[in-house]
Amino acid sequence: MNTLLFGTSGIPISTPDKCRSTQTGIQQVNKLGLDAMELEFVQSVNIKIDKAPAVKKTAEENNVALTCHGQYFINLAAFEQHKIKASIQRILNAATVADACGSYSMTFHPAFYQKQDPQKVYGTVKKHMKDVMRQVKDSGLSIWVRPETTGKPTQFGDLKELCNLSAEFDQVLPCIDFAHLHARTGGNLNTKNEFHEMLSFYEKTLGKTALKNMHIHLAGINYSDKGERNHLPLQESDMNYKDLLKTLHEFGCAGVLICESPNIEKDALLLKKYYQSL
Repeated sequence: MNTLLFGTSGIPISTPDKCRSTQTGIQQVNKLGLDAMELEFVQSVNIKIDKAPAVKKTAEENNVALTCHGQYFINLAAFEQHKIKASIQRILNAATVADACGSYSMTFHPAFYQKQDPQKVYGTVKKHMKDVMRQVKDSGLSIWVRPETTGKPTQFGDLKELCNLSAEFDQVLPCIDFAHLHARTGGNLNTKNEFHEMLSFYEKTLGKTALKNMHIHLAGINYSDKGERNHLPLQESDMNYKDLLKTLHEFGCAGVLICESPNIEKDALLLKKYYQSL
């Protein structure tokens, strides 16, 4: 991609109820003047594989880029093998349907520490990501698979962990949720210098080309010393989105930025308008 696209996490709120569907959501994204929409598979993969070509066609006709958020019920560091197996299958199910819909990227929350040593958890996640990516490639999927930076310090997934993990695989890059990183540190990682440091580390670890292939999440966020509590509208939060957008612009970042605020399209348009003013 050559630029940063802005979109909603799921079907826009303003999509008419009487015809509310993935396809009408995509059409509404286009009407709003936005560029992207994230397929929300967070509870279940809610698009049947035989319906995927129609979704892909609608996205192409409306010039809307698609991404996907996999299920919440994933833990690649679970103690129980049946939970590991189920987690891998959930990632693959989401990736398969999203790929058929034309999504270029799918993200998921990778794991929990469960009071284990972070390095041990890293090794466990890496082991199971090998299995995931083997099956992704065997299935001929072209979608990018992206573990997401997480919002609580009990969750595996700070920026360093996910950049280092991604560097060990083809077709894997992090999904950077800047609100999560702000929350998991109890209010840090929210200044222009810190945004610069994060993107510099991302570039150093994954290469300049990775800056042109980004999947970003952003929202206002409520947090405590235990991390993320809930999402907020950007202007009701302390999320320093203006300096973040300035830094993304300075680094020449491209890809998709998905807004996860409760007022998804309003804040997505706020972000796009400000970014275009730079």
